[in-house]
Amino acid sequence: MSEPTTPGPTARDDGEFIAIDGTDPDWWRQAVVYQVYPRSFADSNGDGLGDIAGVTSRVPYLQRLGVDAIWLSPFYPSALADGGYDVADYRNVDPRLGTLDDFDAMVAAAHDAGIKVIVDIVPNHSSNDHAWFREALAAEPGSAARERYVFRDGLGDDGQIPPSTWQSNFGGSAWTRTTDPDGTPGQWYLHLFAPEQPDFNWANPEIREDFHTTLRFWADCGVDGFRVDVAHALAKDLSEPLRDANPKDFDLPLDGSDPLYDRDEVHEIFSGWRRVFDEYDPPRTAVAEAWVPSARVALYARPTELGQAFNFDLLRADFDAGTFSRIIDDNLRLAAESGASSTWVLSNHDVIRHASRYALPAGADEEDWLMSGGTRPAADETRGLRRARAATLLLLALPGSAYLYQGEELGLREVADLREEDLQDPVWVRSAHTRKGRDGCRVPLPWDTSTPAFGFGPAAPHLPQPAWFADLAVSVQDGAPDSTLELYRAALRARHALQQGEDLRWLDAPGPDAIAFARHDGWVCAMNFGTDPVPAPAGSVVVASGPLTAAGVLPGQTTVWVRP
Repeated sequence: MSEPTTPGPTARDDGEFIAIDGTDPDWWRQAVVYQVYPRSFADSNGDGLGDIAGVTSRVPYLQRLGVDAIWLSPFYPSALADGGYDVADYRNVDPRLGTLDDFDAMVAAAHDAGIKVIVDIVPNHSSNDHAWFREALAAEPGSAARERYVFRDGLGDDGQIPPSTWQSNFGGSAWTRTTDPDGTPGQWYLHLFAPEQPDFNWANPEIREDFHTTLRFWADCGVDGFRVDVAHALAKDLSEPLRDANPKDFDLPLDGSDPLYDRDEVHEIFSGWRRVFDEYDPPRTAVAEAWVPSARVALYARPTELGQAFNFDLLRADFDAGTFSRIIDDNLRLAAESGASSTWVLSNHDVIRHASRYALPAGADEEDWLMSGGTRPAADETRGLRRARAATLLLLALPGSAYLYQGEELGLREVADLREEDLQDPVWVRSAHTRKGRDGCRVPLPWDTSTPAFGFGPAAPHLPQPAWFADLAVSVQDGAPDSTLELYRAALRARHALQQGEDLRWLDAPGPDAIAFARHDGWVCAMNFGTDPVPAPAGSVVVASGPLTAAGVLPGQTTVWVRP
């Protein structure tokens, strides 16, 4: 493999870093992207919140880990009604997290390390603190200010009934009634999430042009790409009478006919975004968060639109050889059909960490487990970590891009026993305390064993860390040969030899509950899902693995090999 001339985060098997060509327009196709949840990553100023300067301070760690890009969850001004996904100003940094100068310094540090920068863009809704929404509340029904959002008169004699039966993803009605300046009840506004997150009206050309301006603003700041939040919800059928929507589980029709989600008109919006991306050299890239049927995901990933879309199938899959192999086949086919590359993900800021999901008995209700504080049913933490490491090594051997969530490289589990008074997720309140929410995967990271915050910062963090974080801190795992952190580093070094092509050829399974496939240049990956060891391919040299013995690949382990 030739040595490019610019610095970069990738590494050879001997650990020496080499570079990715920073001008390659297709860098994203095989990239390893590390998700940073800024408020829980590193706190540089001691206020208990992670910040942009904290991210900058940890760029050397990310470079040594071997990732190609970072994706920052929202860092914009926000009242934190939904962890920053309620945006008050799309072209600024929350003062609690820093300044635009801090952001520029972070981008420069990342780029100097050869790491691309992707930022979250939240186009479905703003904060109710956004200047446009405050203007809308003060304006008359039917005004231009209200046309930027979705306002409707209520039903019933006095308009006291919501305009439709649409439900919020966080529980309860998706409509909240306003109060007019004279104190009388007014119109209702739509919010598919929290009431503090009013939905934009994307049929309004002003919204489309303003987001084009926002995309250009961050691209001009050096941002390399965008993760598009709730990409499938922008276009809505707002014709009267408002039709009933599908259930919250997103059991959506395949013809784009749901009134709220995955409507065909959304692709006109993203075609406009692609024209903006292509104004830059290299073109900016994007990945859609679209919780839609697999057959529809490829529409968002077309080269004329966003270019990629998250594939959440492995994240939701049972730990089963047949299920995994079928998902891999289906998603590689869909990616090829769209001209994209697949994305692979096991954890993010919205789901229970996969080390905990894999620790639960088959069929366990994850919401009930969280509500019990992680006690019912009992979790097999040893099995959970073994499976998490296995699944990650499989994911990193696949063609396509891989998305890692901060802390998974430490083997962090869900913090399931957060006290009720510590919960911040609006899901907790909106569900009338029947769903605990997502705070357990957003607890600040442990960097070392110091107090009071395990190296996260000099003050108590915004979410309390459990005592067991000390055992999984970066400083504890750094250099420890059997640690999860070192396993990730070794796997990422090995993976960079696989980022030269997008081929995959299935091999005969080495056992009844195992799968194996070959990549180019003799690379082979095998994974054992079963309870008995299976043999390793003859003549293989181990590059990165879970425990490997003369008996073969231990149960629930993945091994990446290269044939000599």
